[in-house]
Amino acid sequence: MAFRRRNKSYPFFSQEFLIQNHADIVFSLVILVLIGLMFETTAKTAVLFIQPQHNVTTLSPEGEVTFYHYGWKDSATILFYSFIAIILHAVVQEYLLDKVNRRLHLSKSKNTKFNESGQLCVFHLVSSVWSLYIVITEGYLFHLSSLWENYPHLHLRFQVKFFYLTQLAYWLHALPELYFQKVRKEEVSRQLQYIGLYLLHIAAAYLLNLSRVGLVLLFLQYVSELGFHIARLFYFTDENHQKMFDLWAIGFVFTRMVTLTLMFLAVGFGLARSENQSLDFELGNFNTVLIRMTVLLLVCFTQSWLLWKFIRFQLRRWRESRLEQALRKKAAAKQPLRPLKRDSVGQHENGVLKAENGASPRSKKLKSP
Repeated sequence: MAFRRRNKSYPFFSQEFLIQNHADIVFSLVILVLIGLMFETTAKTAVLFIQPQHNVTTLSPEGEVTFYHYGWKDSATILFYSFIAIILHAVVQEYLLDKVNRRLHLSKSKNTKFNESGQLCVFHLVSSVWSLYIVITEGYLFHLSSLWENYPHLHLRFQVKFFYLTQLAYWLHALPELYFQKVRKEEVSRQLQYIGLYLLHIAAAYLLNLSRVGLVLLFLQYVSELGFHIARLFYFTDENHQKMFDLWAIGFVFTRMVTLTLMFLAVGFGLARSENQSLDFELGNFNTVLIRMTVLLLVCFTQSWLLWKFIRFQLRRWRESRLEQALRKKAAAKQPLRPLKRDSVGQHENGVLKAENGASPRSKKLKSP
């Protein structure tokens, strides 16, 4: 299957060949892993890439229940689903965003931002709905104390672990996409910043067994980011759509407040009152004063940095709006008055007959012969 229109062929193993055909190459690797499930000798290895590992089966009144914890085998699963993310990225780009771009006729810079917002809009929509479903089914939404009670939350259900693995896979796939999409050098640093922040926070919540509070915070963050990218897509289609940014601004500030409140409630208050506050790698207990303070400082620093970028963004919008209004007023003041319509002889003015010397235009009486 081909994801890109090939207007020109390039030599094998060249840089342009790799960029143009990267989705097809990755798709071939995924097919090889799936074919490995068909043979007994390779099935065990192929399962490592497809199915989450490190499972534990326990007995409960309802029967046998399977839980999962993290381990080194998760790296193979994350790698496989990062390949899946590269394929889905190419599908969304080829069959959705490129078709819209041909109709909008955007500039090169706007086209790049439109593609970025389109990709992230799809991802944030799927992730926010998925995380909301997990939060509701696991009972975190209506029982906030479950975010810190019975810590450490070492054993995860399948849907929780699979969610974290796919999140790590998506943000890892974004790193090679910077090369495949030929992102400009001035944009690389900005994208590396938020990709690194997402990887750092998701990995910290997963490895420190803070999966419950991390899941709620990811839901809030993804809803906020979804609003921003929807507003930017509407802005690129019609620059008069500015009210969407105002709605997103309200949601952004609300998200920052709720995020900080939940972190101080769960980590600074809930875990601080826990009886077991010793470091134990075997039990997955990281509830110590140093780790709690590090987590809180990391979250506070990130939220402060996001607020600083938000304030700069709003100030830039305000300055651009004031400058645009000033230019419009200046253009209106310089507009000349509408001149009166006169014919070439000067006998008519606005459709009324006049004499050249200002006399009455009434016709003279003829003398009788």
